[in-house]
Amino acid sequence: MSAFSEITPQQAWQLMQQQQAALLDIRNETHFAIAHPVQAFHLTQQSYGEFEMQYEDEHPVIVICYHGVSSRGAAMYLIEQGYTQVYSVTGGFEAWEREGLPIKRVG
Repeated sequence: MSAFSEITPQQAWQLMQQQQAALLDIRNETHFAIAHPVQAFHLTQQSYGEFEMQYEDEHPVIVICYHGVSSRGAAMYLIEQGYTQVYSVTGGFEAWEREGLPIKRVG
């Protein structure tokens, strides 16, 4: 894959369950702390090195943001870094929440 693909939140959840895909939430610290998809890794410039050590290249990588726009740029960046199975969630966290997929909430 030389480009990322866009997938629905439901497809992302299925990839996570069936292929051990990593879900990377790129929203800011405050929004991530309030609520984020279950099993999501908070990807920032500071946590990128930890991500590389923690996740293996052969598993799919899924990027989620607020509305599904910023995740495209992050997905393209991951492709440029050599990741081959990269996806962006259409509609972002907003769509994930709307579809009733698992969310971890604080407070």
